[in-house]
Amino acid sequence: MPSTEPSPRALSPESRRSIGESFGVDPARYDRTRPPYPQAMIDRIVAESPGSNLLNVGCGTGIEARQFRAAGCEVLGVEPDARMAEFARRDGLEVEVARIEDWDPAGRVFDAVVSGTAWHWVDPSAGANQAARALRPGGRIALFWHVFQLPRPVAEAFAAVYRRVLPDSAFQLPARPGSAMEGYRTIFTNSANGIRESGGFGAVDEWRFDWERVYPRAEWLDQMPTQGSLTQAPPEVAEQVLDGVGAAIDELGGSFTMQYATVVVTAVRVGE
Repeated sequence: MPSTEPSPRALSPESRRSIGESFGVDPARYDRTRPPYPQAMIDRIVAESPGSNLLNVGCGTGIEARQFRAAGCEVLGVEPDARMAEFARRDGLEVEVARIEDWDPAGRVFDAVVSGTAWHWVDPSAGANQAARALRPGGRIALFWHVFQLPRPVAEAFAAVYRRVLPDSAFQLPARPGSAMEGYRTIFTNSANGIRESGGFGAVDEWRFDWERVYPRAEWLDQMPTQGSLTQAPPEVAEQVLDGVGAAIDELGGSFTMQYATVVVTAVRVGE
């Protein structure tokens, strides 16, 4: 996971569900600050799906759903957090409140099942089985994440404050520079294995899209409270973390450049 997010593998199923459903604390902030997905990724998923009817698992506030809609798709969202779902509906998106493991497709079929920065909160086997149920033959499952690692001074400031104010946290603290992709590899592998074990898909592929974004101090600090390491933290802890990270960004000149790699784990539904 990125250096300011919890690692699902370190959490119990109950904690995983609790954190996964905690991001609706401030949906407006989440929607405002979380980055969209590369247009090249959106275009490729649409081009390599048999049609434009999409199921968006863990749609949140609708960030990727709006991108797919702008690309000409009809999108149905499934989202466990009613607060996030309600925010997404304000922009005209259709969203059903449910965990994908419990959701009933009710005979509906889709050309693609997509999920942005959410599938790590889903049971990979149960989720893949549900995706297979919902996809028409030739339909595509596409699960994607932003992989990033903070510049070392910012990551170290976060780690130092978090260790001091919440030393018993289950959250994964920043690892060595350059290790972000390693942290995500377990998630990619588990997701791919779930797809394979479902028996409903062909070969699993991985696509990668590289890009970067400059974050001024205020913009990054605005996003941090939406991250899993802080959504459930006491206010005094969050305040100290933000102060420490803000000081580190000041030392860098008031902004920093984040290198992103957006990775897609994808496969095609087989069968008649």
